Amino acid sequence: MTGAERWLARLSFVAAAGAIVALLAGGRDSLAGLAVTVFGLSLSLAGMWWFLSNRGLLRWLGAAVAVTALVAVVTFPISQGRVLEIVIAALLAVVAGTAARAATDRARPADTMPETSTPPPSRPHLIMNPRSGGGKVERFELDTRARALGAEVALLAGPEHVDVAELARAAARNGADLLGVAGGDGTQALVAGIAAARGLPFLVISAGTRNHFAMDLGLDREHPETGLDALNDGVELRIDLGNIGGRTFVNNVSFGAYADIVQSPAYRDDKRGTTLEMLPDILAGHRGPRLVVRVDDEVTIEAPQALLVSNNPYGTGDPAGLGRRTRLDTGLLGVVAVTVDSATRAAGLLSGRHSRGMSSMVAREVVVDSDAAEVPVGIDGEAVMLPTPVRCTIEPQALRVRVPRNRPGVPRRRPPVDLALLRRQALTLGHPATPRGQGVRPREPR
Repeated sequence: MTGAERWLARLSFVAAAGAIVALLAGGRDSLAGLAVTVFGLSLSLAGMWWFLSNRGLLRWLGAAVAVTALVAVVTFPISQGRVLEIVIAALLAVVAGTAARAATDRARPADTMPETSTPPPSRPHLIMNPRSGGGKVERFELDTRARALGAEVALLAGPEHVDVAELARAAARNGADLLGVAGGDGTQALVAGIAAARGLPFLVISAGTRNHFAMDLGLDREHPETGLDALNDGVELRIDLGNIGGRTFVNNVSFGAYADIVQSPAYRDDKRGTTLEMLPDILAGHRGPRLVVRVDDEVTIEAPQALLVSNNPYGTGDPAGLGRRTRLDTGLLGVVAVTVDSATRAAGLLSGRHSRGMSSMVAREVVVDSDAAEVPVGIDGEAVMLPTPVRCTIEPQALRVRVPRNRPGVPRRRPPVDLALLRRQALTLGHPATPRGQGVRPREPR
């Protein structure tokens, strides 16, 4: 335990105590302000629920309630002359949280996926979609750069449909020793499945719109050309692949509310308007098939309105399950099911994954059944219809992914602050420093 850890832990406790003192300095006025804040935030969340779950006058009434409650939360301290105390308390709370995180992070090494050094490929084959990401292939000259590095490039040009899977299979038959994709996550998943089946390394170039898969691999999404560095200076990761009904997914599959919205023909042209129009019926249970979810044959979830099954679980700090995955090699699916039927449960969702409206767990198999013969499913953001029951599984370390040795966004797992560890750090007394110029004499072996 280092001196920095001890002093950061002590700073955390001192700052937290200072924040409490600042809040309580006004006596009853402080308690009244705290009560108004809690009530106002709850009312605002209820208003948001009314806005999402209704149409017409009730929708706009809900919006008015939400905004008015937030304004009251902000203006009440001002009317009571309590602005300075609240600002001081907020600043001290930030200091306490930052110091606690820094102290415990120093004590626990970063949890990242292991890398393996392998020789560069001699016959890499890359499939590039010039239309993905608003034309990133052309804007960043990805095809020209790849050819200069010795890769064979297949451009998906023209309006006609191209069988990407067959292109990848043909490349493998012709001796390609690496398959790669510059395109969206759906195309990435398709070719990744073929690479995994043939034991070939796979290269990800973040030329799509969202590039969630590239983000979780630590790639630079703003500069997709840096992904090509893996061709001559790369390392390999062994990661898991999700499987749904024989189809590979690299990120997640969604059922219920989200999948139903994505399935709408109007969604691509007006995402926000389509979502607001369809949400009331979905949240009220008047739209879409009724789902029954079985998790590892141990847990049954009845009638969730939304279900997300991911290739490895998302970070616990994101209640919607749409943040980042620090590991893609745990051999587990992430499962997040949402059941919201009241303003109270809607408000509880913002408190995290332990709310009554949300179930979060990990599994090796998830089976989704329904009263309908087929259900809409979003597979890595692409809408499809699948026959029920739908089976989701995980293929542990099925894919060899070749990535650049230097990646700016490698995700590091940051577990919740361990209060017991923080307390030990704060209370541990440091050892006397060794006088400068004097070493520590090693012990003689017994």
